[in-house]
Amino acid sequence: MSPNRTFLFAPGDHPRRAEKVFSVGADAAILDLEDAVALSAKVAARALVLAALEKPRACRAFIRINAFDTEFCVGDIEAVVAPRLDGIVLPKLETAAQLVAVDWLISAHERARGLPARGIEVMPIIETARGMAGLGELAACAAGLGGRVKRLSFGAGDYTLDLGITWDLAETVLEGAREKMVLHSRAAGLEAPIDTVWIELREMEAFHASCARGVALGFQGRLCIHPDQVGPANAAYSPPEAEVARAKKIIAAFAEAEAAGLASIQVDGRFVDYPIVERAQRVLAVAARIAAAGGKGA
Repeated sequence: MSPNRTFLFAPGDHPRRAEKVFSVGADAAILDLEDAVALSAKVAARALVLAALEKPRACRAFIRINAFDTEFCVGDIEAVVAPRLDGIVLPKLETAAQLVAVDWLISAHERARGLPARGIEVMPIIETARGMAGLGELAACAAGLGGRVKRLSFGAGDYTLDLGITWDLAETVLEGAREKMVLHSRAAGLEAPIDTVWIELREMEAFHASCARGVALGFQGRLCIHPDQVGPANAAYSPPEAEVARAKKIIAAFAEAEAAGLASIQVDGRFVDYPIVERAQRVLAVAARIAAAGGKGA
């Protein structure tokens, strides 16, 4: 399993930026056919993102198609299902029926083109009131699609627009939605979700704080819209060296205690039992994935 700390967007109709996005250190790149592309350029952009997929790259490649209820969605799927595509980002998911239909369409093209069944993952973005209200059903549906959907993501821009709420630097208005994303993802057996983009590009201190809050709430990574966001987000969603060292110490001490018949001990003044050990094991698993991908972490 690869790390999912950063997913960096690039406009699909801008060849230079679409090529550059694969080499700036993100865990995955998202070539965009939706909001970053003008209506008049959407159809032509399909060929450009396919060409970008053929370029050398240092990370996974996703394409964000247009929303299910647009005239472009079906054509986008038909155009982009290809051998070097890792995943499709599905914006504004609102119903389980939409997700099932997208899965069916992708499966049909995978069969027709000799690609592995469900080899292309789908990462939906929950970004409307309707989508958030039905999040439990959506997560359960996603988990039942045979691995097609591994995780959900959150989009605060359209979400705050839809609800008519103010998205400020403190982001307190997003707290409830973020908690629901993590809760329903876990309840359905999906991976931890991916947090929203950050649009205030000059407010880097607030971006750091937002990433730290996302980590604390249980997100595993971040959608990014500028290369300068990749480094801070990668760092925020990577276990610190001190945390990795402490996890190793906890696991070693508990293994010794358990062998002696004990299941609750203290390590450096911290109470340790099975849940704490499991958390430490998760920290080491994340660190190992990052290290295997060539980043810091173990």
